[in-house]
Amino acid sequence: MAPHTPQPPLPRRKPGRSAIAAAVQAHEAAVRAAREERAPQRLPIGQLAYDTRRERRGIVMDHLDGLVWLRPEGGGTEWTARPDEVEPAASVLGGDLPEGILRARVAVANSRSRRELL
Repeated sequence: MAPHTPQPPLPRRKPGRSAIAAAVQAHEAAVRAAREERAPQRLPIGQLAYDTRRERRGIVMDHLDGLVWLRPEGGGTEWTARPDEVEPAASVLGGDLPEGILRARVAVANSRSRRELL
């Protein structure tokens, strides 16, 4: 039996543009899917929410720069929280929403209407 002689390596072919484009699209789709999977639930503006870090309830006022802006139910100074630290207050209260929610939602609607041209 003759000793095995190593063969020279085959020349590498560069991937074509279509292969590169397909790989880029697959990567972007995978990144999007991973971000969506990790993304916390975005609560609607006007909903009563619970900030788990500060252990405070507040009304969702806005979503800016990756933060949730909350205001106390009865009014007051807004504060920010990370989206993963905010959950619907109904989940904390066991489904019983306080009476102040309607007032808070009306206040949000009124403030929106004052800023808009009617």
